[in-house]
Amino acid sequence: MELINDFLNLTAPFFTFFGLCFFLPPFYFFKFLQSIFSTIFSENLYGKVVLITGASSGIGENLAYEYASRGACLALTARRKNRLEEVAEIAREIGSPNVFTVHADVSKPDDCRRIVDETITHFGRLDHLVNIAGITQISMFEDVEDITRTKSVMDTNFWGSVYTTRAALPYLRQSNGKIVAMSSSAAWLTAPRMSIYNASKAAVLSFFETMRIELGGDVHITIVTPGFVESELTQGKYYSGEGELVFNQDMRDAQIGPVPVASASGCAKGIVNGVCRKQRYVTEPSWVKVTYLWKVFCPELIERGCRLLFMAGRGMPEESALNKKLLDIPGVRSALYPDSIRTPEIKSE
Repeated sequence: MELINDFLNLTAPFFTFFGLCFFLPPFYFFKFLQSIFSTIFSENLYGKVVLITGASSGIGENLAYEYASRGACLALTARRKNRLEEVAEIAREIGSPNVFTVHADVSKPDDCRRIVDETITHFGRLDHLVNIAGITQISMFEDVEDITRTKSVMDTNFWGSVYTTRAALPYLRQSNGKIVAMSSSAAWLTAPRMSIYNASKAAVLSFFETMRIELGGDVHITIVTPGFVESELTQGKYYSGEGELVFNQDMRDAQIGPVPVASASGCAKGIVNGVCRKQRYVTEPSWVKVTYLWKVFCPELIERGCRLLFMAGRGMPEESALNKKLLDIPGVRSALYPDSIRTPEIKSE
């Protein structure tokens, strides 16, 4: 057995390199033709039933509006009931023929089953499941004294998608439907202070790639890996290492710095277009995809670059991070963010 592995260690890189040189050109030509075909015959969403989790703000809210503008029937769910009803009313005004809301918490398995059951009871079918619900926690791992307080991140970001998907699968198989899974570029571009969040998004990516193999062509899966997009996080709202919901503009600047933040509405449009065209992955803004290549080919540079930008040194405050210093250069903030960043309202969820 060791001889076989030794042989593969020597030959696999060689044959892989020349195999890719031969295979990639026709493969990408086929992908190009396929993209043209899928654009021409993009799915018509009028009357389709779409269930969106995390629909009270950010990308989830804007996805509700984008689907509504295309005539889809919506089942919207989130923890903030009042805000959810506001989103539902706007979706009706935009053009959705039927909007149904479910106040629920996707970190609870019973709530996830109830979300799907009530959607089926109301509409009688399900065509798209859009798993968007997520929370962000920012803290150096060593500063978290009670590690169990980070459990809510994985419960919401990963298990929430898993619970809801499991409950919805029988109905999605019937309709030959689609699943949208919200991962993140953080699955490979791992910024410090976000270890548990990064892990949750990597788990989502791996899980739904596995589901894609298991489900075959019965249910199509689009995995979304956005960069920085307008959300409560990019306004400075997040959970601390103690599990408390806080607003910290300095931390926001240290984590994002001078990187441009994409609009949530533009991201939502790109996601829905990708889903209707049966794209396997959607990254918004699209330039973020190149960071994956840097991670694959130059992991040391990515790690050192992240440490340089995000961290000023052990024990030093986030105000000292190079990211924040770059953003504080006169004219940089106003050029990147001409509209003043609104302080989000901190509410219990």
